[in-house]
Amino acid sequence: MTALTPAQPSHNELRARTGLALRELGHALVGHDADDERLTRIASQLEELTDELETGDSRERDPNSFDTWGESVVDGAPMKSYDDRPFSGRSSPWGLDIEVHRHGDEARARVTLQEAHEGAPGRSHGGIVAGLFDDMFGFVLGITHQPAFTGELWLRYEAPTPLHRPLSCRARRVERVGRKLMMTGELIDVAVDGQPVLVRATATMIAIDMADLGGLSAELPPPEEADGLLDDG
Repeated sequence: MTALTPAQPSHNELRARTGLALRELGHALVGHDADDERLTRIASQLEELTDELETGDSRERDPNSFDTWGESVVDGAPMKSYDDRPFSGRSSPWGLDIEVHRHGDEARARVTLQEAHEGAPGRSHGGIVAGLFDDMFGFVLGITHQPAFTGELWLRYEAPTPLHRPLSCRARRVERVGRKLMMTGELIDVAVDGQPVLVRATATMIAIDMADLGGLSAELPPPEEADGLLDDG
Protein backbone atom coordinates (compact mmCIF):
# COMPACT_ATOMS: atom_id res chain seq x y z
CA MET A 1 0.00 0.00 0.00
CA THR A 2 1.38 3.39 -1.00
CA ALA A 3 1.54 5.95 1.81
CA LEU A 4 -0.35 9.16 1.16
CA THR A 5 1.61 12.40 0.92
CA PRO A 6 0.33 16.00 1.02
CA ALA A 7 0.33 15.95 -2.81
CA GLN A 8 -1.94 12.88 -2.84
CA PRO A 9 -5.32 13.67 -1.31
CA SER A 10 -7.02 10.80 0.46
CA HIS A 11 -9.95 8.94 -1.05
CA ASN A 12 -12.33 10.67 1.40
CA GLU A 13 -10.98 14.07 0.42
CA LEU A 14 -11.57 13.26 -3.23
CA ARG A 15 -15.14 12.21 -2.45
CA ALA A 16 -15.63 15.48 -0.54
CA ARG A 17 -14.24 17.45 -3.49
CA THR A 18 -16.64 15.64 -5.83
CA GLY A 19 -19.60 16.31 -3.54
CA LEU A 20 -18.75 20.01 -3.41
CA ALA A 21 -18.53 20.13 -7.20
CA LEU A 22 -21.98 18.53 -7.46
CA ARG A 23 -23.46 21.05 -5.03
CA GLU A 24 -21.93 23.96 -6.92
CA LEU A 25 -23.24 22.49 -10.17
CA GLY A 26 -26.76 22.47 -8.72
CA HIS A 27 -26.53 26.11 -7.68
CA ALA A 28 -25.12 27.04 -11.09
CA LEU A 29 -27.94 25.23 -12.89
CA VAL A 30 -30.63 26.97 -10.84
CA GLY A 31 -28.95 30.35 -10.73
CA HIS A 32 -27.85 30.86 -14.34
CA ASP A 33 -29.42 30.81 -17.80
CA ALA A 34 -28.09 28.45 -20.47
CA ASP A 35 -29.19 27.94 -24.07
CA ASP A 36 -30.53 24.63 -25.34
CA GLU A 37 -27.25 23.66 -26.99
CA ARG A 38 -25.30 24.10 -23.77
CA LEU A 39 -27.89 22.29 -21.68
CA THR A 40 -27.91 19.38 -24.12
CA ARG A 41 -24.14 19.09 -23.95
CA ILE A 42 -24.03 19.32 -20.17
CA ALA A 43 -26.83 16.77 -19.75
CA SER A 44 -25.03 14.33 -22.02
CA GLN A 45 -21.77 14.77 -20.10
CA LEU A 46 -23.53 14.22 -16.78
CA GLU A 47 -25.28 11.11 -18.06
CA GLU A 48 -21.91 9.71 -19.15
CA LEU A 49 -20.41 10.48 -15.74
CA THR A 50 -23.32 8.78 -14.02
CA ASP A 51 -22.83 5.68 -16.16
CA GLU A 52 -19.12 5.75 -15.30
CA LEU A 53 -19.77 5.91 -11.56
CA GLU A 54 -22.29 3.10 -11.76
CA THR A 55 -19.63 0.75 -13.13
CA GLY A 56 -18.05 0.72 -9.67
CA ASP A 57 -18.99 -1.67 -6.88
CA SER A 58 -22.02 -0.79 -4.79
CA ARG A 59 -21.19 0.98 -1.54
CA GLU A 60 -22.76 -0.04 1.75
CA ARG A 61 -22.43 2.12 4.81
CA ASP A 62 -20.30 0.73 7.61
CA PRO A 63 -22.53 0.65 10.72
CA ASN A 64 -19.51 1.68 12.78
CA SER A 65 -19.51 5.04 11.00
CA PHE A 66 -22.71 5.84 12.89
CA ASP A 67 -21.00 5.45 16.25
CA THR A 68 -19.70 8.97 16.90
CA TRP A 69 -21.43 9.54 20.24
CA GLY A 70 -18.48 8.32 22.28
CA GLU A 71 -16.18 10.99 20.85
CA SER A 72 -15.71 14.05 23.03
CA VAL A 73 -15.63 17.50 21.41
CA VAL A 74 -14.13 20.31 23.46
CA ASP A 75 -16.00 23.59 23.80
CA GLY A 76 -15.52 25.78 20.75
CA ALA A 77 -14.19 22.95 18.58
CA PRO A 78 -15.64 22.04 15.18
CA MET A 79 -17.99 19.08 15.01
CA LYS A 80 -18.05 16.61 12.13
CA SER A 81 -20.53 14.08 10.80
CA TYR A 82 -20.06 11.23 8.37
CA ASP A 83 -19.26 12.48 4.88
CA ASP A 84 -22.39 11.14 3.12
CA ARG A 85 -24.87 12.65 5.60
CA PRO A 86 -27.46 14.46 3.41
CA PHE A 87 -27.43 17.95 4.93
CA SER A 88 -24.06 18.23 6.66
CA GLY A 89 -21.88 15.68 4.88
CA ARG A 90 -18.95 16.90 2.82
CA SER A 91 -19.52 14.45 -0.03
CA SER A 92 -23.31 14.68 -0.11
CA PRO A 93 -24.74 16.19 -3.31
CA TRP A 94 -27.53 17.68 -1.16
CA GLY A 95 -25.30 19.23 1.52
CA LEU A 96 -25.66 22.75 2.90
CA ASP A 97 -21.93 23.33 3.53
CA ILE A 98 -22.54 24.09 7.18
CA GLU A 99 -19.81 24.72 9.74
CA VAL A 100 -20.79 23.30 13.13
CA HIS A 101 -19.08 24.08 16.44
CA ARG A 102 -19.79 23.16 20.02
CA HIS A 103 -20.68 26.02 22.37
CA GLY A 104 -21.21 24.53 25.82
CA ASP A 105 -24.21 22.22 25.53
CA GLU A 106 -25.26 23.75 22.22
CA ALA A 107 -24.41 22.88 18.65
CA ARG A 108 -24.15 25.99 16.49
CA ALA A 109 -23.82 26.13 12.72
CA ARG A 110 -23.08 28.88 10.24
CA VAL A 111 -24.85 28.42 6.94
CA THR A 112 -25.55 30.48 3.83
CA LEU A 113 -28.36 29.10 1.72
CA GLN A 114 -28.05 29.42 -2.06
CA GLU A 115 -29.87 29.13 -5.37
CA ALA A 116 -30.75 25.43 -5.24
CA HIS A 117 -32.33 25.91 -1.78
CA GLU A 118 -34.89 28.42 -3.03
CA GLY A 119 -38.63 27.89 -2.46
CA ALA A 120 -40.55 31.12 -2.87
CA PRO A 121 -38.55 33.78 -4.76
CA GLY A 122 -35.61 34.97 -2.71
CA ARG A 123 -36.22 32.69 0.27
CA SER A 124 -35.39 29.17 1.32
CA HIS A 125 -37.72 26.22 0.86
CA GLY A 126 -39.17 25.24 4.24
CA GLY A 127 -38.14 21.61 3.82
CA ILE A 128 -34.49 22.64 3.52
CA VAL A 129 -34.74 24.38 6.90
CA ALA A 130 -36.45 21.34 8.42
CA GLY A 131 -33.64 19.10 7.19
CA LEU A 132 -31.08 21.51 8.62
CA PHE A 133 -32.65 21.30 12.07
CA ASP A 134 -32.93 17.51 11.93
CA ASP A 135 -29.19 17.33 11.29
CA MET A 136 -28.43 19.90 13.99
CA PHE A 137 -30.33 17.92 16.61
CA GLY A 138 -28.15 15.00 15.55
CA PHE A 139 -25.07 17.04 16.47
CA VAL A 140 -26.58 17.68 19.90
CA LEU A 141 -26.79 13.91 20.36
CA GLY A 142 -23.05 13.86 19.75
CA ILE A 143 -22.49 16.38 22.57
CA THR A 144 -24.59 14.32 24.97
CA HIS A 145 -23.09 10.98 23.81
CA GLN A 146 -26.55 9.52 23.21
CA PRO A 147 -27.59 7.88 19.93
CA ALA A 148 -31.24 8.42 19.04
CA PHE A 149 -33.68 8.69 16.15
CA THR A 150 -36.09 11.49 15.34
CA GLY A 151 -39.57 10.81 16.71
CA GLU A 152 -41.16 14.20 16.10
CA LEU A 153 -39.94 17.42 14.50
CA TRP A 154 -41.92 20.65 14.74
CA LEU A 155 -41.04 24.03 13.20
CA ARG A 156 -42.56 27.49 13.43
CA TYR A 157 -41.49 29.78 10.59
CA GLU A 158 -41.40 33.25 12.16
CA ALA A 159 -40.12 35.08 9.06
CA PRO A 160 -38.87 34.30 5.54
CA THR A 161 -35.48 32.58 5.49
CA PRO A 162 -33.28 34.58 3.10
CA LEU A 163 -30.75 33.28 0.60
CA HIS A 164 -27.15 34.50 0.30
CA ARG A 165 -26.95 35.80 3.88
CA PRO A 166 -25.05 34.23 6.80
CA LEU A 167 -27.40 32.51 9.23
CA SER A 168 -26.80 30.82 12.56
CA CYS A 169 -28.62 27.60 13.50
CA ARG A 170 -28.48 26.71 17.21
CA ALA A 171 -29.75 23.55 18.88
CA ARG A 172 -29.71 22.00 22.35
CA ARG A 173 -31.30 19.32 24.53
CA VAL A 174 -33.59 20.72 27.22
CA GLU A 175 -35.04 17.64 28.91
CA ARG A 176 -35.01 13.85 29.01
CA VAL A 177 -38.03 11.76 30.00
CA GLY A 178 -37.31 8.07 29.76
CA ARG A 179 -36.18 7.44 26.21
CA LYS A 180 -37.57 10.76 24.95
CA LEU A 181 -35.01 13.53 24.43
CA MET A 182 -36.57 16.98 24.06
CA MET A 183 -34.70 19.42 21.82
CA THR A 184 -35.14 23.08 20.92
CA GLY A 185 -33.41 25.31 18.39
CA GLU A 186 -33.50 28.56 16.45
CA LEU A 187 -32.39 29.82 13.06
CA ILE A 188 -31.10 33.38 13.41
CA ASP A 189 -30.31 36.06 10.82
CA VAL A 190 -26.92 37.26 12.05
CA ALA A 191 -26.57 39.79 9.21
CA VAL A 192 -29.43 41.95 10.51
CA ASP A 193 -29.32 44.27 13.54
CA GLY A 194 -30.92 42.56 16.51
CA GLN A 195 -30.31 39.13 14.94
CA PRO A 196 -34.00 38.22 14.55
CA VAL A 197 -35.16 34.62 14.92
CA LEU A 198 -36.40 33.31 11.59
CA VAL A 199 -37.43 29.80 12.63
CA ARG A 200 -38.00 28.03 15.94
CA ALA A 201 -37.85 24.26 16.16
CA THR A 202 -38.57 21.56 18.71
CA ALA A 203 -38.00 17.83 18.42
CA THR A 204 -38.47 14.63 20.34
CA MET A 205 -35.69 12.14 19.76
CA ILE A 206 -36.01 8.50 20.81
CA ALA A 207 -32.87 7.20 22.50
CA ILE A 208 -31.41 3.83 21.59
CA ASP A 209 -28.70 1.76 23.23
CA MET A 210 -25.16 1.98 21.88
CA ALA A 211 -25.18 -1.80 21.47
CA ASP A 212 -28.03 -1.53 18.96
CA LEU A 213 -26.05 0.58 16.49
CA GLY A 214 -24.97 -2.45 14.49
CA GLY A 215 -28.58 -3.30 13.68
CA LEU A 216 -29.56 -0.01 12.10
CA SER A 217 -30.35 -1.64 8.78
CA ALA A 218 -33.18 -3.59 10.39
CA GLU A 219 -36.78 -2.64 9.67
CA LEU A 220 -38.28 0.28 11.56
CA PRO A 221 -40.70 -0.52 14.39
CA PRO A 222 -44.37 -0.65 13.43
CA PRO A 223 -46.24 2.68 13.77
CA GLU A 224 -48.06 1.65 16.94
CA GLU A 225 -44.75 0.82 18.64
CA ALA A 226 -43.19 4.14 17.65
CA ASP A 227 -46.32 5.97 18.85
CA GLY A 228 -46.02 4.20 22.16
CA LEU A 229 -42.50 5.48 22.64
CA LEU A 230 -43.69 9.02 22.09
CA ASP A 231 -46.81 8.71 24.25
CA ASP A 232 -45.46 6.70 27.17
CA GLY A 233 -41.78 7.60 27.34
